[in-house]
Amino acid sequence: MAETEDKKQLLHLVFGGELENLQDVQFRDLEKLDIVGIFPDYQSALTAWKAKAQQTVDNAHMRYFIVHMHKLLSPGS
Repeated sequence: MAETEDKKQLLHLVFGGELENLQDVQFRDLEKLDIVGIFPDYQSALTAWKAKAQQTVDNAHMRYFIVHMHKLLSPGS
């Protein structure tokens, strides 16, 4: 069996944007959200998240998030 068949897909979305303030997750402009991508596992999503977070470290209002899409697709599991 191929390695990709052995490994269960646990999709993760990485995205970010500039927040209105640092106390809440309200984006300044939804049209300017940065959709980094969808990744097949948490580790690759974390790598992408770290890279984007590092690129925007000078902007305190810029935040990136990892969404566990596999939990939304299969909420009972």
